[in-house]
Amino acid sequence: MRVWPGQPFPLGATWDGLGVNFSLFSESAERVELCLFDGVDDERESERVPLPDYDEHVWHGYFPDVRPGQLYGYRVHGPYDPSRGLRFNPAKLLADPYAKTVVRATRWDDAMFGYRVGGEREDLDPDARDNAAFAPLSAVVDAAYEWSDDRRPRTPWHRTVIYETHVRGFTLRHPDVPEELRGTYAGIASEAAIEYLTALGVTAVELMPVHHHVDDRHLVERGLTNYWGYNTLSFFSPDARYASRTGGGDVVREFKMMVRALHAAGLEVILDVVYNHTAEGNHLGPTLSLRGIDNRTYYRLVPDDPRYYMDFTGCGNTLNMQHPQVLRMIMDSLRYWIEEMHVDGFRFDLASALARELYEVDKLGSFFDIIHQDPVISRVKLIAEPWDLGEGGYQVGKFPVLWTEWNGRYRDAVRGFWHGNGCSVGELATRLAGSSDLYEHSGRKPSASINFVTCHDGFTLRDLVSYDHKHNEANGEGNRDGESHNRSWNCGVEGQTDDPAVSALRLRQSRNFLATLMFSLGVPMISGGDEIGRTQGGNNNAYCQDGPIGWYDWDLDADRAGLLDFVRRLNAIRRDQPVLRRRAFFDGRTSEEVGSKDIYWLHPEGHEMTGKDWADAELRSLGAMLTAEAIDEVDDRGRRLRGDTLFLTVNGRSEARPFVLPGAADAGRWERMLDTANDPLTRGARRVWRAGERFRAAGRSVALFRATDREPTT
Repeated sequence: MRVWPGQPFPLGATWDGLGVNFSLFSESAERVELCLFDGVDDERESERVPLPDYDEHVWHGYFPDVRPGQLYGYRVHGPYDPSRGLRFNPAKLLADPYAKTVVRATRWDDAMFGYRVGGEREDLDPDARDNAAFAPLSAVVDAAYEWSDDRRPRTPWHRTVIYETHVRGFTLRHPDVPEELRGTYAGIASEAAIEYLTALGVTAVELMPVHHHVDDRHLVERGLTNYWGYNTLSFFSPDARYASRTGGGDVVREFKMMVRALHAAGLEVILDVVYNHTAEGNHLGPTLSLRGIDNRTYYRLVPDDPRYYMDFTGCGNTLNMQHPQVLRMIMDSLRYWIEEMHVDGFRFDLASALARELYEVDKLGSFFDIIHQDPVISRVKLIAEPWDLGEGGYQVGKFPVLWTEWNGRYRDAVRGFWHGNGCSVGELATRLAGSSDLYEHSGRKPSASINFVTCHDGFTLRDLVSYDHKHNEANGEGNRDGESHNRSWNCGVEGQTDDPAVSALRLRQSRNFLATLMFSLGVPMISGGDEIGRTQGGNNNAYCQDGPIGWYDWDLDADRAGLLDFVRRLNAIRRDQPVLRRRAFFDGRTSEEVGSKDIYWLHPEGHEMTGKDWADAELRSLGAMLTAEAIDEVDDRGRRLRGDTLFLTVNGRSEARPFVLPGAADAGRWERMLDTANDPLTRGARRVWRAGERFRAAGRSVALFRATDREPTT
């Protein structure tokens, strides 16, 4: 095999049309060998060639006879001394951290560990067995792709509605998706899937992790998988398990095709990315890639005992954001997905872990500095999960400008209000109005708040209103995993029921959560499947459930079909009423021009809320009038959009509560647009009231009115 010195950059395997340049960073290695394989089932490499040159801590070589599709891995030579943080073991074939595709998944065997499993000295003695038959294999990729006229939707934040979903679970049982495409990138790009998403009214699809991940050994031994994928091996490789075709280059092309199809429909693509830890776990974990390439560079080690790993993630390790190479790898990965794969943004899992310069979370850490200065990454949507599992890791409201955040305070407040425990009307009002207490001080706008009630992690919405306790028995951990208590409101009957009254109340609670979400200032995120009443049977930690528990059920009964129609109407109202998408925070002050406030917080008796009212823990009912003057969105010519003055009633009490309908400059009459207790509005139901009349809000309900000149009805 011919080999020339080549170039140190770019890192990874790069096809230039004539040959392939291989490049691997390892600051402490003594020698690096490139191992070439002829097929995915090969137990030995066909050739093993040392990389001939070393510059700037990078080992590299150019191979003029290698072509796209070539399978490969690395063996890295150096000392095995865990007490010094060194874990080199050339008996272990390692995955390229910059591989653009991984075509063979990890096959579990004791040989996959760098130490002798079961030895008396735990991880201190190296294991000499060759693992080539079991290790993941990477493949060289030809990046050429005809993007044609692909254009990013570039949806403004205030117009964004996010749909969080799983590539496999979303379409695997969808009857209108071609069977051979179900559960794949091509399935999401199918006509049926795109029609569903656009009809639903969302603007962005947030995909749970698509980076190639490893199924944990303990799960595989129990017949399970790491279905969610938060166990990354390769930060550049779209997971081949979600491809309809299995060739290395085919996986990359299929992902690009999916992005292009979603863009053509006006839908953005956001990736849930896991840069805080990897699949190699703690000191007793396997040696798959970074650990055997340069352990001290890539991982945060305990300063006075580098045998062990700092763990702010609960997954055994934390990437070392203090090292320039780790920062470069993450930045290279982000730029790759933006520039080569055309994605529109990222949601960063356990983002607080990325901000830890030393031990404390530092919101001005190197990671954020670099992103803010990067002309590519700083221009896409950036979403933080603003917490990790370390001390001081809960950082909701503390991320810098450019960043939005999953607003955990919003989730907790809205759940508390509708569950009847722990949320006052004052707290609810703050969350409805965009959480200015969290974001305004840093110069951010309401769109910094990603509002959500449920997400992939925890109960689905249907289970949230149906279960007080988790039912995770299928996970094989004795129901010990997951959050222990839900504080739900299930009408005294847990789980499935044949009682129509209980079912109706649960459905109303689901509508209450969804209406609150869509009528709040900020960016709403719908947890995929909530709009069709998806249940996991009370499992609130379905990370390992690649089966009916984790998949969407598209066989909709009348109630579930009705809920889907309700969510579509919510999205239509949000789209048509720009006051619900206000870009700036409400100030609650009187405008000199129009003589009215942008928002009025009203007691059910019709007067503006007083300090005493806000302090009334028993009130649990609130009205909000959003005036048309509050609209701050403009069209392409800079003209302010037209819209209605709206009046929202929220009744968290179990019994009905009359609301006095307010008067305003353009609100002599009110037309009821939506009512969670009367959905859809029944034939003959009253729709129009005069200002000053009383509207009887049902117990546990949300209703929305708009100012109208229509005549009142009775």
